[in-house]
Amino acid sequence: MVGPGAPVKRVAARAPMGRTAGVARLGSHGWGRTAGVARARPHRNKLVTELTEDAILGGRVRIRQPARGYRVNVDTLLLAASLPRVIADGARVVEPCCGVAAALLAVAARQEGDVSFVGIERDPVFADAARQNVVLNAASHRVGIIEGDALDTGADYGLFDHVFFNPPYDEPGEGREPAEGKRAAYLADRPVGDWIKVWSNRMRAQATLTLIHRAHRLGEILEALDGRLGGVEVFPIFPSAQSKARRVIVRARKGSRAPLKLFHGLNLHPSDDSKDKYTPEADAILRGEAYIWFG
Repeated sequence: MVGPGAPVKRVAARAPMGRTAGVARLGSHGWGRTAGVARARPHRNKLVTELTEDAILGGRVRIRQPARGYRVNVDTLLLAASLPRVIADGARVVEPCCGVAAALLAVAARQEGDVSFVGIERDPVFADAARQNVVLNAASHRVGIIEGDALDTGADYGLFDHVFFNPPYDEPGEGREPAEGKRAAYLADRPVGDWIKVWSNRMRAQATLTLIHRAHRLGEILEALDGRLGGVEVFPIFPSAQSKARRVIVRARKGSRAPLKLFHGLNLHPSDDSKDKYTPEADAILRGEAYIWFG
């Protein structure tokens, strides 16, 4: 459930078992276990996983996703909200490693112009779910899904005006070992620098690259951007005003020489005795009523 009152629907859909991605419930420190998602009835064939159908952005986007494992979470929605409010006509937007295409469809839902969107996903289960979600949201005329390796330098995906991604965060052995259904989404088999290197070569002039990652990886991200992209902007995400940043959203531009900018960032949860789950600013972003403003 994303924010209080976010609608969730129950379905009994089927899909092959595989890596998963949905809407996570934030704990007191910012990122917690998934919750608020209705579980579909189990199927007798154990090789078939259950799907849930969930609504995000206040019901404007519907997402079918596996009921277990890594699901679309708050990071997904924050990343989607960090793309420009208005994207120019004729632009191409891509999300490498798009999972079930929740972020991609969230961006597309808020763009009214002649913009095309591409999602790239190597896991066939996720790619199939992403294609289903494109149809479910009546977006086939502007959103396409490619089943392939986003880091394959030999693949011809073309050039793009906006690139955004939420890559696997952790190195093997780092942090708490994820459950089996979450391993592919959490454990990186390539460093974040490789993502930046590969996709900076697939950007048109003045194109933007936007990513979300753990805050302690910021140095590695900045090092990878150096000499490739400029005008770097860093937007920290704090669980609350009293906490250290747990995430950073980083944006950079092809051909820019502007100096680095560090923004005030966003507090997800109230730090007072408020009974509200999120701060008003965070709640508006998660509902799709506001954007992350880089200023």
